[in-house]
Amino acid sequence: MYLLFRLNLNYGEKVRIKKAEEEFRDFLKKGKHRVTPERFEVMDFALDYDGHFGADELYIKMKTEKSNISRATIYNTLELLASCELLAKRNFGDGVTRYESSYNRKNHDHLICTNCGSIKEFSSPKIQKIVEEISKELGFDNTGYSFNIFGKCLNHKNCKHAKHNG
Repeated sequence: MYLLFRLNLNYGEKVRIKKAEEEFRDFLKKGKHRVTPERFEVMDFALDYDGHFGADELYIKMKTEKSNISRATIYNTLELLASCELLAKRNFGDGVTRYESSYNRKNHDHLICTNCGSIKEFSSPKIQKIVEEISKELGFDNTGYSFNIFGKCLNHKNCKHAKHNG
């Protein structure tokens, strides 16, 4: 239909993207939003983006790949994709809204360096268990959580503020 602009996707990725496209189309129709090729092009680029990205970063990437999508369409579509839960909206304490694909992805947490801005993802069964226990204890149906640890790199080659050994 609208997607699969990139020919290098394997079969599993094509199926995953196709299912995401169907979910997004249903979401748009239920919310009485227009179903446009531009929105699906933004979705394709966003789900294919490796890591966390801001709307401006996605705009630049799309322009680099010869897309004619407007910045406003990108901003609006990212909000719709987050509402549809195909993207997770993140704020890492610097005032910039970032997104990452949440489609068919396990929950994870983040370590954020307040000096260099590096973001490291990790998963912790301990944290997941605590979230489940707290939710159960308080009679809460947990549908997701966000856990960020802010600090400073101790020995990170790319962080000019890190304390390097040696």
